[in-house]
Order: sequence, then C-alpha cells, then structure tokens
Amino acid sequence: MNKKLLQLYGLKWNPFAPDVPTEALWVAPRVNHFGWRLEQLVREGGFALVSGDPGVGKSAALRIVTERLGGLRDVVVGVVERPQSGVSDFYRELGHVFGVSLGQRNRWGGFQALREKWQSHIEATLLRPVLAIDEAQEMSREVLAELRLLCSARFDSRALLTVLLSGDRRLLVRFESDEAFLPLATRIRARLPLEALPPETLAEILRHAITQAGNPKLLTPELITTLAEHAAGNLRVLHGLAADLLAAAAQREARQLDEQLYLEVFAAPTANARPPRATARAGRAR
Repeated sequence: MNKKLLQLYGLKWNPFAPDVPTEALWVAPRVNHFGWRLEQLVREGGFALVSGDPGVGKSAALRIVTERLGGLRDVVVGVVERPQSGVSDFYRELGHVFGVSLGQRNRWGGFQALREKWQSHIEATLLRPVLAIDEAQEMSREVLAELRLLCSARFDSRALLTVLLSGDRRLLVRFESDEAFLPLATRIRARLPLEALPPETLAEILRHAITQAGNPKLLTPELITTLAEHAAGNLRVLHGLAADLLAAAAQREARQLDEQLYLEVFAAPTANARPPRATARAGRAR
C-alpha cells in the first residue's frame, strides 16, 4: 500500500497485510502463556511445538514469541529459513545462524563445533540458545533425528538448545503414526495447538488491527461482524477479505469500508449471467 493510500485512510500501515509490526499483532491469552512457558524453557532447553491448520495464526504466534524471547537479556534466537533441506545443508544453515564456521565435508566436526558453541553460551549465561523452525512439517525424518541428537548431551540428561517447531496437521500425523518420531515427540515440553477461531474473536482481532494501524473507524461495526462470520474461523481468510475490500475502497476513494462495499465486491453472480464469450458463442450456435 503506497503512502498516498495510507494518507487517504489515516493509516500507519496496511492493517490486513502479513507484515504488520509484531508489536501490533493481537495476542491471545494462550499465546501469551505459551511465551511465558518458553521463557522458562530457555533455562532448561528442550522442544516446544506450535501446531494448527493453515491460516489459523501459527506464523503470527511464532513472530510474537520469538520477538518476546529475543528481547530477553542474553537470549540468542536463530531462525531456520529452509526446513526442507537435507542434513548437509541443514548443518550449513545452522552454522550460518549461530556464527560457526563448518567444514563442507566434515559433519562430525560441524556437530562438535555447534555443540561447543552452545555449551559456551550456556556456561556464560545459564540460558539455552533458541532455534525457531516454521513449516516444520517439511523437515525430513533424517534432519529431525539429527536435530534431536545434536542438541542432547550427557546421555540425554542435558539439553543444549531450545527448539521451537511450528507445523500443520501433517507434522502431528508423523509424530503419531511413525515410530521413528516417537523419541522427538516425547521431548516436546510445551505445546500451543491453534484452532479455528469463533466470529467474536475474529471481530476483536479486526478491531485491534485497525486501531493499531491508526484508524479505528476504518470498518463499520456491521462490516466487522460480516467479515468475522464469513471467514470460516480462519485468520488468513479474514485478512484476505479485508485486504480486498480495502483495495476496492481505495480505488473508489471511499472514506469508510461498509457492508454495501462488501456486497458490491463479493456479490455472487446471478444464475442467468454468462461470461461474455460464452454468450457470444451461444448466439452464433443458434
């Protein structure tokens, strides 16, 4: 959204875009509690899991809790950007994330170098580094097994890392159906299962979003209710609908988004309506 359109609506940012500032995100009580639990976990290490269907807020929750952890003194937070990597590339990414120089063909050397880095950090701060991995359902069995072994020391009595996994239902199915994942599944010490949200909560999220962006009257109360009821409990759908309406309103230079705009933008075509080309072909056939 360009500056002209932001000025048109008195907005500091697009409240429905994925990249709103983390501090402007709506924080559910359970996400807040999960963040508190992770603050305790960095003192002990281990695995934590955010799970849920696509679009229910996993990535937003991950942003909120990693920002919270990153604000703590001496806590180092690293993020894996390519969960689908093989074991060798995964080690290279870990070396980049934690500032450890790893040999191209010496996995044992990389294993040792990373563990020594983490142990030095623990000895200096008494806190475990944090590794956050979004879309963890894309990780291979081999990489997950390597990660489990990599951050475990002293015959599994000491964790060297706090690992925060985030994934959809496919990750849970793997944990439940594949015995190879049982050693990792039993190490998950904090869980945040996210589900479809009721319309009342979605409406609250919309009101929070437009207020944080600088224009609490951007949407009429009736439109907020309508959007919340038609989003099927899905945050991504909710923001997508609102973003489409904002774009349409900007094109028309409408000062406020209301139900009339919603009907005009999302009105279903009538049963007798045909695409222009289909109508033309039908005429020639007669």
